[in-house]
Amino acid sequence: MAMSAPNVRKHLSADALFDLLRAGCAPIADHRPGKPDIALTDALMSAFAMFSLQSPSLLACDQERPEGNLQRVYGIERVPCDTAMREILDPVAPASLRPLFKQVFRALQRGKALEEMVFVEGHSLLALEGTGSFSSNQIHCDACLETHHRYGTVT
Repeated sequence: MAMSAPNVRKHLSADALFDLLRAGCAPIADHRPGKPDIALTDALMSAFAMFSLQSPSLLACDQERPEGNLQRVYGIERVPCDTAMREILDPVAPASLRPLFKQVFRALQRGKALEEMVFVEGHSLLALEGTGSFSSNQIHCDACLETHHRYGTVT
């Protein structure tokens, strides 16, 4: 009995979704004056790459991958260091990313990729968590989740 390959929907492939993300980053206004060395789109895609690959830092993400992988897979022309990425992205309003999220979500809905995640009464169940991988005892904001350790430290 011959096995058949699953039906691949090209518009839902990783390459197509990464291209959609990259194109969706382009209209986001860059807060920096002049022509910066690293494009906002590259910084946004670098952050996405770091989170999607579950790396503790961009440096670790870059070192764990084969040469040029972030450029080839995610279409990043210049990968910023961790510090530069924070300086570029910290002033970006999270609300400006909402249209990008909606664009990708619509593509997944149209391609019926989310149907198997329907849980109760048409609602989707999606588990997202980044607090274990991305935490600090030095950097925080008013919206951060805090863990108070028994020895008095706060993460």
